[in-house]
Amino acid sequence: MTGNVWKSWLLPGGVLLALSAALVNSSLLGQIAPSLGFYYFAVFAAGLLLAWRFHSSRVLFSLLVLLLAHRAVEFFSLGQAHSGPGRTAAVLAALLVPLNYVALAFMRERGLTVAGIAPRFGMLFLQSVVVAVLCRPENSGAVSRASGNLPLWTVFSFVAAATVLVVRFFQTRKPIEAGFLWSLSAVFLWLDLSPVGKVADAYVATAALILAASLIETSYVLAYYDELTGIRGRRAFNEALLSLDQQYAIAIVDIDHFKNFNDTYGHDTGDQVLRMVASRLAEVGGGGQAFRCGGEEFAILFRSTSARDAFDQLQALRQTIQGSVFRFRGSERRNEARTGESDRRKSGKKKTAAAAPQRPAGELSVTVSIGVAEPSTRYRQPEQVIHAADQALYRAKHNGRNRVELASNATLRLTRSKRAKVSQSRN
Repeated sequence: MTGNVWKSWLLPGGVLLALSAALVNSSLLGQIAPSLGFYYFAVFAAGLLLAWRFHSSRVLFSLLVLLLAHRAVEFFSLGQAHSGPGRTAAVLAALLVPLNYVALAFMRERGLTVAGIAPRFGMLFLQSVVVAVLCRPENSGAVSRASGNLPLWTVFSFVAAATVLVVRFFQTRKPIEAGFLWSLSAVFLWLDLSPVGKVADAYVATAALILAASLIETSYVLAYYDELTGIRGRRAFNEALLSLDQQYAIAIVDIDHFKNFNDTYGHDTGDQVLRMVASRLAEVGGGGQAFRCGGEEFAILFRSTSARDAFDQLQALRQTIQGSVFRFRGSERRNEARTGESDRRKSGKKKTAAAAPQRPAGELSVTVSIGVAEPSTRYRQPEQVIHAADQALYRAKHNGRNRVELASNATLRLTRSKRAKVSQSRN
């Protein structure tokens, strides 16, 4: 896993669970025990409020599942969670909570509309009725005669649910999916180690806190990362500019003939192109950080690096992108539909023919043009450096595309007429 994936995986859920486990197993638990009630109430209140504010029905119902499971175990235990109805409630919670977490992880987020929440409330009500019936003394004898905290088959249910949630996280790379897994881990520690008592309160509150924190982390990712490509977005780029030192380099990257890709192969293929290019930009060497600034334009920020040092990294990046090939679907039908039209338009328009190198059917490759600049006596502010890099990018487009141009005092300026001509043919 890359550094960003490790960060998304461990933060905040893994760290919160580790801190909770360390606290529970330390002598500090007795000192803070009187405050656990307030902590428990505050976490659930804040989590439910955040879920309502961010219109997250998945987190809202996960918190409700957790709260109802804990209240059921507390209600039926009466201080005896290892026998009788209390044990039955704990076993049922060990079965139902993982199932609910997996179901909610795969459910489509529909907000807090009546059509979206009514069926889920119905499922919670049905499960509550089943638990209430099975926890009656006359129905809980078989479970209460078993020994140990949790039956082995419930442990298998946790393992199976955790496996599904891990796969789900690697499919989506979203913090909320990792939050489901870490919250489920806290639920397992609660039910296996201490179904009732202060330890139970601590683990249940931590499970709720992980869900609430993952919701905040998800909101952060949506604000600072581009949803389509997964790399940092314009807001993150603007904030990164505020923390620059005196020595740095900024590169502006533009996909060549991107508009023609969209027109010829459709927007779905265009999205594939953007994701592929972004994934290559994220792997740039030299400590560069990639950002999507909008459309088909990206930026790469090199800290403590000169423009000439960054130039070598950008050349390797350009060659990597040029050599990358991806497969797409549905191109043949779209191309056939355009064949007659292209035959009627034999008017010498050359830019559509240069959209991509010739590849086998169903394969495409793209190229990028890059301009890079650094601060100088003439360009001191980051905005001026960006402008210089953008001018170098225009020059790369003008000189044939698929190249890296270094901004310099001798060649920074383009005439106004040249710039207008290049701007018109940029896509």
